[in-house]
Amino acid sequence: MALVCRFLSSTNAPRKCLKPCAALRLPPGLVAAYCSRSLQKPGASPGRASQQSRPEEGLQGHEPKEVTLDVPSSEEQPEVSFDKAIRDEVKDHLRRLKDEVLNHWVGPEGRPLHKVLLEQTRVVWQFRGKEDLDKWVVTSDKTIGGRSEVFLKMGKNNQSALLYGTLSSEPPKDGESSQSGFCAMISRVVRGAFERRMCYDWSQYNSLYLRVRGDGRPWMVNIREQKDFIQSKDQMYSYFMYTRGGPYWQEVKIPFSKFFFSNKGRIRDAQYKLMLDKISSIGFTLADKVDGPFFLEIDFIGVFTDPAHTEEFAYENSPVLNPRLFR
Repeated sequence: MALVCRFLSSTNAPRKCLKPCAALRLPPGLVAAYCSRSLQKPGASPGRASQQSRPEEGLQGHEPKEVTLDVPSSEEQPEVSFDKAIRDEVKDHLRRLKDEVLNHWVGPEGRPLHKVLLEQTRVVWQFRGKEDLDKWVVTSDKTIGGRSEVFLKMGKNNQSALLYGTLSSEPPKDGESSQSGFCAMISRVVRGAFERRMCYDWSQYNSLYLRVRGDGRPWMVNIREQKDFIQSKDQMYSYFMYTRGGPYWQEVKIPFSKFFFSNKGRIRDAQYKLMLDKISSIGFTLADKVDGPFFLEIDFIGVFTDPAHTEEFAYENSPVLNPRLFR
């Protein structure tokens, strides 16, 4: 073929005679063989290629699978956006503010307001899971160097809260504190939108309602009002709760008119009524000076309207004790 082309190119034949030679076609078998050789990888023969392809096809079902690890690269890691975090936080607070406004006009927890005003019993705290325990905090005289211990956990079948520990009245050896021996459980202050301090409105009820089971020890029930003054943080209203002991539950109803006013643990001569529309938190304190283990199991804490209780205030107030009431 090469000789033919050289011969045609070397002759002085006219261009018209070259057209039939340019139209000369090669046999199909020769073209296919030339194309297969030209497309084959250098250094490999057709026989070797066919031999290598056969075992790959036979072992295709037994190939070891590659394990890929999802390790994000430095470029794929999400960037921390403070602007996005601030926007999300503001949106969450606005949503909470919207719920507060709707609850004020519609009713607490989406209930109609007329039904809320007519109800006689309301459960404020109950213990059915860990999220209910997160609403409370426990403390003891360990904060001042004492040896009392207190713990809070879920009761049997997650139907109650169990407050237990060991009371020790031994004072700390710091040369400053002369008294010790207390354990307490206090509810956390409810926070509204934009971290505002919220309060409970119990003005339509007249009694505190509890279902508890204890070991026979007396507990102090403490109620705090929401106040903006720093010097009022140690003020509270308290009353006693006596547990019977034994395996049986007891229902305790304490009228709000029985709670007496105290400041820094001391009962004041001037007594004030409990402002039921400004309730901030409630707590339980054990300080009976009896060393040893203790426990208190609580099913629920609520409020109750007792129609038979007509007392407004149980303690006497005179101009000598409280001049502000008679101005």
